Amino acid sequence: MKDHDRIPLQDYTEFPPAEMAARSAQFYAEIRRRHSIRSFSDRPVSREVIENCLRAAGTAPNGANHQPWFFSVIGSPDMKKRLREHAEAEERNFYAGKGGAEWLDALAPLGTDDRKPYLETAPWIIAVFAQRRGGVRAGIDRQNYYVTESVGIATGFLIAALHHAGLGTLTHTPKPMNFLNELCGRPDSERPFLLLVTGYPSAEATIPVHATIKKPLDEIAAFI
Repeated sequence: MKDHDRIPLQDYTEFPPAEMAARSAQFYAEIRRRHSIRSFSDRPVSREVIENCLRAAGTAPNGANHQPWFFSVIGSPDMKKRLREHAEAEERNFYAGKGGAEWLDALAPLGTDDRKPYLETAPWIIAVFAQRRGGVRAGIDRQNYYVTESVGIATGFLIAALHHAGLGTLTHTPKPMNFLNELCGRPDSERPFLLLVTGYPSAEATIPVHATIKKPLDEIAAFI
């Protein structure tokens, strides 16, 4: 088969308009229950669940179908301890002033600080990497395109999949994140994108009131 050959679209399912409206409303009702949490239970989560969610992320649209992402899934206590030590070192610098007054002021309503115990408590931490070079198959070394956009979309798919499976999530971006390359054994050609913490919420989990404020539709969209 040539790269430009095509096959019929066979797995698309069309729904009647009323069902489309109902399904879209149902999805909104489900996804609006997703919250970023910072208190996780140490209850184990099956690797099968994580693998299925990663497969879902791998279906995301991306530049030239190069799929410029890699997910390092951290589950061992030793690795999570090392991750926390590195991340908190960077966070101490950030909250000590490196982040700048305006950024720290924006974070204040969320009540965050340099302590990240969830990096050890949660059963899984997924380090997302953006690949500058690659291709549709292993071993190809070509420039990747729309890398940030592609990895961002795939991460969104992953967050939605984890939520749909019944797990809590938190995106975490210690700055800088270069330590993740060495920790996860990834090449310098890959750029750490973010850490995604996932697991069951703890019984004491809370969410900041500030995080419940969502812009209404007319402030985020316009029909032209």
